[in-house]
Amino acid sequence: MEAGFARVDGSLALLVQRSDQTDRRLTDHEERLDAIERNRWPAASVGVLTGVVGAATGLLALLTR
Repeated sequence: MEAGFARVDGSLALLVQRSDQTDRRLTDHEERLDAIERNRWPAASVGVLTGVVGAATGLLALLTR
């Protein structure tokens, strides 16, 4: 019976270790996703700014003819 408890205890320790590793990986993935989401907004702003500058340049060229 004591050997059975030792085996179960070892199995539980392994499950706890794997759970801790999974928690760390999940936290790491969440941090990386948050960083990606924070850095994504400048791309849209740059695109809009480029479009506005292009339209203004085109309009200016059209009006100066």
